[in-house]
Amino acid sequence: MQALVDVILPVFIVIGFGYVAVWRGLFSTTHIEGLTKFTQNFAIPCLLFKAISELDLQQSFDWRLLTSFYAGAFICFMIGMCGARFGFKRDWENSVAIGFCCLFSNSVLLGLAITERAYGPEALVSNFAIIAMHSPFCYAVGITAMEIARNPGPLGLPVVKRILRSMFSNALVIGLALGLVVNLTDATLPNAFQDALNMMARVALPTALFAMGGVLYQYRPEGDVGPIIMVTLTSLIVHPSLVWTFAHWLDLSTAALRSAILTSAMAPGINSYVFANMYGRARRVAASSVLVSTGFAIVTAWVWLQILP
Repeated sequence: MQALVDVILPVFIVIGFGYVAVWRGLFSTTHIEGLTKFTQNFAIPCLLFKAISELDLQQSFDWRLLTSFYAGAFICFMIGMCGARFGFKRDWENSVAIGFCCLFSNSVLLGLAITERAYGPEALVSNFAIIAMHSPFCYAVGITAMEIARNPGPLGLPVVKRILRSMFSNALVIGLALGLVVNLTDATLPNAFQDALNMMARVALPTALFAMGGVLYQYRPEGDVGPIIMVTLTSLIVHPSLVWTFAHWLDLSTAALRSAILTSAMAPGINSYVFANMYGRARRVAASSVLVSTGFAIVTAWVWLQILP
């Protein structure tokens, strides 16, 4: 119970501040949109750039960690997509969007915040290793599946170009890619630039959590109960259970196991709705799933913290 009070509740209280601020009219939806753009396009990319540029790549990128997490994520995508298609009789495009909700964990806003509060900043090394591949992997899977659903047949060059354009126009991916370049070239950044990055990185998570609360207020869980329950169970229970199984098969270290489980046990990220909105498919399911899953994550994250060594 102490973990719930000390680790998880502060994160969700900040989200609650944003929710209540918009609900009571103290902060407009326009303000929230501005905060969201600031965090998604500037502050969080700076945080990721800083983290990846300073990461010990040889030590951090453990194939067992990445295999455990992303094998589980891909299986959950297939569960969501096939469940929507064959269980709830949705067309393939809607099914891909619902599958994406099961694929895209909130690895940054919730995963980083809860792991840091539970185990300290030094525990985030494995989180950043997962995050470095998260957006590229998820968007590659989601966009490829959607393009196949929309244009059955072999993948041609135009489709590949659309996939790459969508992936590398994402600010988070750009921040990660630039950080990787700095890391690999061992470049030294000017002190003034590093200080500016540090300032942006410090405000990234609390500001993003507050903005997330404001965004969640705009969602309404209505209709589509079956798919929403499927996404919630897959995201909060099935994905971390799969990661737990794979991690033990591969003898993953305790520190990496903690990061992998807590990241996989998070609710779907806002990008789930962004993806659904980008294609105009399953938007209500995506929006409602983010809201419902985030609420239940308060309890399930506490349970996983009790299970973890």
